Amino acid sequence: MSKDKESKVNEEAEEVSDKEIMDEKEPPKVPSLLHNYISLIGFVFVFTSLASIIFLFVLEFTTTSDNPYLGVLTYVLLPSFLVFGLFVVLVGVIWERQRRRKYSPEEIAAYPILDLNGPRRRRAFLTFLVCSFIFLMMSAFGSYRAFEYTESVEFCGQLCHSVMNPEFVAYNASPHSKVRCVECHVGSGAQNYLRAKFNGVRQLYGVITNSYNKPIATPVHNMRSANETCSKCHWSEKYYGEQFRVFNHYGYDEKNSLNQTRMLVKVGGGSSETGKADGIHWHMNLNNEVSFISDERRQNIQWVRMKDKEGNVTEYFAKNVNLTVEQIEKSDKRKMDCIDCHNRPTHIYLSPNQAVDQSLDSKRLDVSLPYLKMKAVEVLSGSYTNTEEALNAISTNFPEYYKTTYPDVYANQKPAIDAAVTELKRIYQTYFFPEMKADWQAHPNNIGHRTAMGCFRCHDGQMATKDGKIIRNECNICHTTIDQTFGGKTITPTDGKFQHPVNLGDYGDFKCAACHQGNRGFQHPLKLGDISKFQCVECHKDQTYKVKIN
Repeated sequence: MSKDKESKVNEEAEEVSDKEIMDEKEPPKVPSLLHNYISLIGFVFVFTSLASIIFLFVLEFTTTSDNPYLGVLTYVLLPSFLVFGLFVVLVGVIWERQRRRKYSPEEIAAYPILDLNGPRRRRAFLTFLVCSFIFLMMSAFGSYRAFEYTESVEFCGQLCHSVMNPEFVAYNASPHSKVRCVECHVGSGAQNYLRAKFNGVRQLYGVITNSYNKPIATPVHNMRSANETCSKCHWSEKYYGEQFRVFNHYGYDEKNSLNQTRMLVKVGGGSSETGKADGIHWHMNLNNEVSFISDERRQNIQWVRMKDKEGNVTEYFAKNVNLTVEQIEKSDKRKMDCIDCHNRPTHIYLSPNQAVDQSLDSKRLDVSLPYLKMKAVEVLSGSYTNTEEALNAISTNFPEYYKTTYPDVYANQKPAIDAAVTELKRIYQTYFFPEMKADWQAHPNNIGHRTAMGCFRCHDGQMATKDGKIIRNECNICHTTIDQTFGGKTITPTDGKFQHPVNLGDYGDFKCAACHQGNRGFQHPLKLGDISKFQCVECHKDQTYKVKIN
């Protein structure tokens, strides 16, 4: 044998020897512990979920629609199935290893050996590291997207569509429609997030068992304080002074007559450092502390305590309410803040009367249609079991009224009547939700006092101290009336107080909401039935007339 051939053989022998040294003798091949039906089922969950997540992820980035169910599938449900599949795979491995213990040791798969000197093991280990890194990155991204999705408006308002639909629709029609739900209802920080999600579990249980309230109960008693919500954007202490406002109300007469009230609303301010601490925002004066005891809905206030900057305390009691010291101490007392008056800052439900007035103001309803205000409020105020029934009634009853009562108007102004039907349907679908029993009556607005007691919950002239001092209730505390227009005639009150268009006689001291209910415009305190087609002056013709109760 030549020296070259001998040298080559020696080199090959050395390479074989080196390879044997580097790669120790492998044990006999044993079937993997993954070879079992349980792990196979787990892999089906894993690969199916992973493929679906990738598909839906691509779909989300290639479409523009905000589908709440797409988000919950992509970032909550499918990842849960993926993790569940991995858990099933692990259970299968443990079960298979336990099953093989009754066989010989050679048939039991050995634990992995971490030896990076062997090229095959080194490649396997690097592959495992890369796959683990990819999985962790996907998990981190998915977790963040899941968190982001659960903080979205779509998740809050559309996922439980039938339950939250009134709140979601009213939210989109409100001045705060660009503020996310979580900005007020959750807040920042892990503690607030966890509390909200645990509360969400309770709400989910209510949805599943159909045990939720209809309508959703308000106020939200665990709502964060105004200092953590409203004050993030609004400066409650700022002195605003008096703001000029014009209030338009249309009559129930044939001409839908416009009645106007022009006022200076005394917004005032809540801090003497930025202006006078007076007006409506006096209630937020940082030097004072107002607390009260009320019913669950905060509409019936029984006791008020005012503490000034010197520490002087004054307690007021509602008429015919006799609370003992012990009862007051044991009762839940609320410190007054912004949302006790601004209780519908986002989920606003307008009354039929107010909604129709707004549409007439914006020319979405034709004021030339006779008795439009009366008929519009009437069809909106009907008793309906569901939205579909209400919309069908509006489509039928409103045109039918003009077809039978004003055939010439029906023939000549059919487009205006059809446009009115469309607008009334929009109003109904925005502010009335019979399925959830949600409307302006279920959720009264405490700003003002026209169709709900509002300010008069305390300022009704009935809240007094033990020695007879009452909480002021004069009309001009919060506003000054400049002038009023009724039926084309303008009057200017000399004392700045609002003048009712007719002399109510013995009922002159009645609160607005005692008569004005928001539906059909008016409800007489004597319960005279449906008088929506009448004007007050048709009965109260004599301006000096005094109503007498037999």
